[in-house]
Amino acid sequence: MQAENNKNNIKTLSFGCRLNSLESDKIQKMLQPHIGAGIVVNTCAVTAEGERQSGQAVRKLARENPTLPIFVTGCAATRNPELFSQIPNVAVVSNFDKMNLDVYLSALSGLGCVVSSGAVPKLRAADSKLSKQFVQIQNGCNHHCAYCITRVLRGPSVSFEYATILSDVKSAVKNGFYEIVLTGIDIASYVRNDDGKLFLLSDLCRRLLNDVPEIRRLRLSSVDPAVPDIKNIIDLILAEPRMMPHLHFSMQSGSDTILRSMGRRHNAEMVRTLVAQGRGKITFSWDIICGFPGETPELFEETVALIRETAPIKIHAFPFSPRPGTPAADMPAQVLRSESKHRVKIINELANENRRKFMAAQIGKTVQSLVQENNTARCPHDLDIKIVGDRIAPRTICDIKITDIHDEYFVGNVVNC
Repeated sequence: MQAENNKNNIKTLSFGCRLNSLESDKIQKMLQPHIGAGIVVNTCAVTAEGERQSGQAVRKLARENPTLPIFVTGCAATRNPELFSQIPNVAVVSNFDKMNLDVYLSALSGLGCVVSSGAVPKLRAADSKLSKQFVQIQNGCNHHCAYCITRVLRGPSVSFEYATILSDVKSAVKNGFYEIVLTGIDIASYVRNDDGKLFLLSDLCRRLLNDVPEIRRLRLSSVDPAVPDIKNIIDLILAEPRMMPHLHFSMQSGSDTILRSMGRRHNAEMVRTLVAQGRGKITFSWDIICGFPGETPELFEETVALIRETAPIKIHAFPFSPRPGTPAADMPAQVLRSESKHRVKIINELANENRRKFMAAQIGKTVQSLVQENNTARCPHDLDIKIVGDRIAPRTICDIKITDIHDEYFVGNVVNC
């Protein structure tokens, strides 16, 4: 669950991906001039648990805010509108209408809520104060992964115009955000036509760095390792110090057999090649689904072996969750949930071991880092540093010497800001 947005009396609550949170901000700004008070809940349907949590949260918000409109959008609302539509004062807005102001205004008139501009929605989630700015460059997906419902709920891939992205980036920098994170549903598929030539994600990054020299750190959210442009992205990271040297791969498995069954387009050897191309200067993190149908212990061990070989420093591992309407939900050889959770534990232990080895090798180095809240900073490899000494203002970019490790954090002293 993403944190509440407290800017005014249109408050937001977002579940799931960072893109949901970013879109919630856009919806809030769109509704501000037109609705005195209300709540927007942006839901997630990647897993059954995410959908359940979304429904639980909306019911709780409705009890606590009986006179205010609650607009429920996002993937869970698009996939299962009945889960929310019977809740008092709730209007369901599908993903395909979530940026259409008229849909919200029409829904509001149908609810019959008497909205006072002085009303204050009750929303207890903690406020989030990010030091980096996420910028959406793309939406939707053209692929057909067997486990994923997102393509159905988000529609086909749409790459935003460069002028729109450039405007968002310039606005972010003007507001004091010097680290920009490019995000979307499948950003590696970004493609536009530029005077008859393909304009890909690596081209987008180069042009932004050239057109907005104030950008000091440019980072990518999750990328698909199967896209040919990934090789160009790695070359750009190696050549351009403002590109952050960390990539998050939507891996899902390290077994070629399982990857084929999932409908993924990469294989283990492709990932080995990309890691080698990074020459030890780029770190990687992965998503892994444990217990996909047909994942025998032997095939799971192929994932384990690839993790040991390529050493991603972070892994988001989670048990397979069958989503009705996807091919994987009806596949034979379903893995017991208890076994899937056991495999998640194994993967997490391997990731922790990789991270500890990497962190130990960084002690004594000085790294340029982005200061966040509470005197923590984010290093180029997307790991936290606890700053010892005087308080440093968030969004400041400092050189920090790493002196120690505490749990999953580096400990360091500011050398220069």
